[in-house]
Amino acid sequence: MANIPSWFDPQMPDRDRCVLAPLLDRALQQCPDAPFAMFQDGDVWTYAHMHDKAHRWAEGLRQLGVGAGDRVLAFLPNGREVILTWFAANLLGACYVPINVAYRGALLKHVVDNSGASVMVAHAKLTDRLRDIDTVSLKTVVQVGEGGVDSLAGKDICASAQLDAAPPLSVPALDMMPWDLQSIIFTSGTTGPSKGVLSSYFHLYTAAQAVFGHITPKDRIFVNGPMFHLGGTGSVYAALIHQGSVAIADGFRASSFWQDLRDTGSTVTSGLLGSMTVFLAKHSTAADQTDNPLRRTHFYPVTDDTIAFARDFNFEFFSGYGSTEVPLALVTDIDTQRRGSCGRARTGITCRLVDDHDCEVSSGEAGELVVRADHPWALTHGYNAMPEATAKAWQNGWFHTGDLLTKDPDGYFYFVDRKKDAIRRRGENISSQEVESAIIALPDVEDAAVIGIEGEYGEDEVMAVVEPKAKARLDPVVLFKALEPALPYFMLPRFIRIMTTLPRTPTEKVRKEALRTDGVTPDTWDQEKAGIKVQREKLD
Repeated sequence: MANIPSWFDPQMPDRDRCVLAPLLDRALQQCPDAPFAMFQDGDVWTYAHMHDKAHRWAEGLRQLGVGAGDRVLAFLPNGREVILTWFAANLLGACYVPINVAYRGALLKHVVDNSGASVMVAHAKLTDRLRDIDTVSLKTVVQVGEGGVDSLAGKDICASAQLDAAPPLSVPALDMMPWDLQSIIFTSGTTGPSKGVLSSYFHLYTAAQAVFGHITPKDRIFVNGPMFHLGGTGSVYAALIHQGSVAIADGFRASSFWQDLRDTGSTVTSGLLGSMTVFLAKHSTAADQTDNPLRRTHFYPVTDDTIAFARDFNFEFFSGYGSTEVPLALVTDIDTQRRGSCGRARTGITCRLVDDHDCEVSSGEAGELVVRADHPWALTHGYNAMPEATAKAWQNGWFHTGDLLTKDPDGYFYFVDRKKDAIRRRGENISSQEVESAIIALPDVEDAAVIGIEGEYGEDEVMAVVEPKAKARLDPVVLFKALEPALPYFMLPRFIRIMTTLPRTPTEKVRKEALRTDGVTPDTWDQEKAGIKVQREKLD
């Protein structure tokens, strides 16, 4: 137990330690000339400069009618303006609502309407998307950058220069409390319409501390995750809490990752998830192993490859399980050697695995992970304007994650699948992740997504959608035959579809709902129609 990260204090802090306005004021008093944010062009803002700019933008938004309890939309890529919009809104007692910059059409309309916001700060190259949707509540659009639209029906348009030119905030920053709403972060939308996760100041503080509670004022966090998700906002907030600094990148680039860390002096990253380490290994040199400033990161999953990667590049790591709603509920030891484990429940969190009736399952049996915290407001308190989804998630006083996990006798948890992704075929429960892992291990396969398709007889059939490596040609029959010795007969995919690129969210999650909607397409290979028989091995 001694090696589990111990930096997280689950107690609710007073407002001076977790609310944005007093955190900014404290930094202005204690370290005004210390760097706070380095941007893509190399420009560095000190805490004093950030304090001044945020208060000017707050006054500019106030003059546009933003006040306590309002929501302010940020349709912006990573950069200065998204942080300023967030900080300025919170200084007014308003709620920051970032939007995924890939959204358009119905998805964009859904987020804007759900937020109820009347003011949006948007990149000029994105505002044209507002022409295609009818948004009743939105009244004012502040454009950042050159170009953009000259007019939008029923909306006032102004340039962000108006916010830059505003004087410092002419009224005191509102005295917000740890339980007050500071942001609404929309989920990736992999299961349907995005849900707006309500995030209090203590919830954001929890997320920041759970992952980055170990940093010091000397650390710089390399933020390459989008600021419209909790990973990006939590990274910036952690720096503010600990008076460290951030280097803001516009995304993950394996080819320049180590050079970016060296150029920015970043000692910590906002996370290496999924295939990122695989891509990094391909683009790294021996020199990168000895010449890099990285001292610690977190990644998922823990495999032989990721353990070797951390050893070769000489940094510490930990892993865990978390979501926008439930920040890092499970955490591993530092430099864990338990392959595939999400760790154990961290301090201040209780976790159970339950069946469909919320009854605890037996040890080793897969069940849905449900979570609660020792203190209120440490987890999300619901979904914006979605009371039914909130009630369903918080059934019986526990937050239901929708994920299936198992737990071993030592209390270590292991992810199995999304509950909705679990497939039942031939009387057997199938983990889509296990089938995906077997497929991805094959030569010429870049990535794969496995889903359940309703069969002719009312049970699920397994469908694999496979993305080949560049210039590789995959034959479904050859792929199927290669899987036969690797998987039980009931896990073998009946359907195989080859796609040049799998549909993904901006955070690189595969959009399985899009694949389910497509179903069995004309180009999908069917094992049964191919005349290949698969059956249980008979034992004498």
